[in-house]
Amino acid sequence: MTLVQRIQAQFADHAATLAQAVAQLADPIAAAVRAMTDGLRAGGKILACGNGGSAADAQHFAAELLNRFEKERPPLAAIALTTDSSTLTSIANDYAFEQVFAKQVTALGRPGDLLLAISTSGNSPNVVAAIAAAHAQGVRVVALTGKGGGTIARQLKSDDIHLCVPAARTARIQEIHLLTLHCLCDGIDALILGETQ
Repeated sequence: MTLVQRIQAQFADHAATLAQAVAQLADPIAAAVRAMTDGLRAGGKILACGNGGSAADAQHFAAELLNRFEKERPPLAAIALTTDSSTLTSIANDYAFEQVFAKQVTALGRPGDLLLAISTSGNSPNVVAAIAAAHAQGVRVVALTGKGGGTIARQLKSDDIHLCVPAARTARIQEIHLLTLHCLCDGIDALILGETQ
């Protein structure tokens, strides 16, 4: 296989994953948009967490809400739990890395808030712990996963929303996660600005 063929195969695999994902995710993404918008309108906030590329996604999502996505609108309350190095390292040092998000959710989460929990495998121990903390605080969860959802799929409650990418390759899952985050941002803006129902 030539290098160009490898690149073409990546694009083809992405396109196939995308076609399958839109059929499965459009309705739950719409439900997540409504839940997030309702929470924000009621004075709640969105907390976001994940590891590695998912940490970058959590930060990207929070930035799009706090600043703006594609249109001018008031800032929206969102916090990425992945950005405070002093908090993260103190929790990891004094307790365990598995608690770096959970302790923040316990401190910051209130009923009416939402947790955006991102894990490509659905098995990240610190994201699993964050979801447990969210449930204890009365915080609803939107989980963004892949590979069948793993532990997180079994952990979610009936009023939580699971956005599980139908793929096993981490790269494909991450690509669909980014598109999903952009769909969430666009949908929230459309509802906040009264452009759609």
